[in-house]
Amino acid sequence: MDEEFYRMKRLPPYVIAEVNAMRAAARASGRDIIDLGMGNPDLPPPAHVIDKLCEVARKPDAHGYSASSGIPGIRKAQANYYSRRFAVDLDPETEVVMTMGSKEGLASLATAITAPGDVVLAPNPSYPIHTFGFIIAGATIRSVPTTPDERYWDSLERAMKYSVPRPSVLIVNYPSNPTAETVDLAFYERLVAWAKENKVWILSDLAYSELYFDGNPTRSILEVPGAKDVAVEFTSMSKTFSMAGWRVGFAVGNPHLIAALKRVKSYLDYGAFTPIQAAACAALNGPQDIVEQNRQLYQKRRDVMVEAFGRAGWEIPSPKASMFAWAPLPPALMHLGSLEFSKQLLTHAEVAVAPGVGYGEDGEGYVRIAMVENEQRLRQAARNIKRYLQSMGVNTSAA
Repeated sequence: MDEEFYRMKRLPPYVIAEVNAMRAAARASGRDIIDLGMGNPDLPPPAHVIDKLCEVARKPDAHGYSASSGIPGIRKAQANYYSRRFAVDLDPETEVVMTMGSKEGLASLATAITAPGDVVLAPNPSYPIHTFGFIIAGATIRSVPTTPDERYWDSLERAMKYSVPRPSVLIVNYPSNPTAETVDLAFYERLVAWAKENKVWILSDLAYSELYFDGNPTRSILEVPGAKDVAVEFTSMSKTFSMAGWRVGFAVGNPHLIAALKRVKSYLDYGAFTPIQAAACAALNGPQDIVEQNRQLYQKRRDVMVEAFGRAGWEIPSPKASMFAWAPLPPALMHLGSLEFSKQLLTHAEVAVAPGVGYGEDGEGYVRIAMVENEQRLRQAARNIKRYLQSMGVNTSAA
């Protein structure tokens, strides 16, 4: 009876949980921790969305079970969003399904389409659900790079040539969590052609579709003609409308994959609370000025963080999109590794970041910094970090 369960053997301890536990303990002791570790939006949802939630929640018939695939109105609203934003036509009945956030959607689709022993291609580093959703379903993961350069394409070709069985699914995530890298439409065009040639399904995670900067909108893989033959795409309202705790996401695209996801979900859940779905409709169909306001706010935070951390002696590449920066460790402290560096930053600078190794072995040497504190707090974090770097003998005088 003491033998570990089969799936637990395939799930290593969550590295990031170590830092999260330290952060919680520090806060419990009264320390003022500046939390740049978890991608948890600190902004409120739009007022009209909350008003709609309350309005529908007061209706006596709004508290029963809801359809697991989403009420018709929410699926139509998502289809309209894709039409407005990407000029992509979707059938709300066969090509759209609501999910409990993109994370649940990816995990449920993995359950639907994966057989034990299947080979799945996933980026490294990546958000953990991109790999462990399929590992839980019994798949074997073969890593491909996150950076979309020629090394990426070489890795895909080697995977198809040397993997047994041949890979059946490829996960892509741009803007990337954790690396914040982006791609253009030409990348997706090449990817769709590759997938058709090799008979591989593409699962695209576009959770950060609206958090782009410098006037360069993110693209959808479904903009490519024929992409729906091989691809589904996941989006989320968590970051776009600051509705992370509401757990509202979508999968759209290939009808065969959407049908499989719907069938699994029909066994697993009854769908989100109906008032939440009605409020999500209000967000998608209502004024979109909040989306631009949030985008500008995150861009300003990005600029403040890059400038302030740079002056503190820690140069951070400026992300093109997402709510994260993917920062290499200061060269003088690279020997610590990302986990130990994150622990020391928490202990000595009272700043929490996420160790890169928690996103895969290729994340070693980096940390993920979430832009979820206001500009004043980001500047305070920079001052704390500068004192820590100086205490470690790092020369910050040129900063």
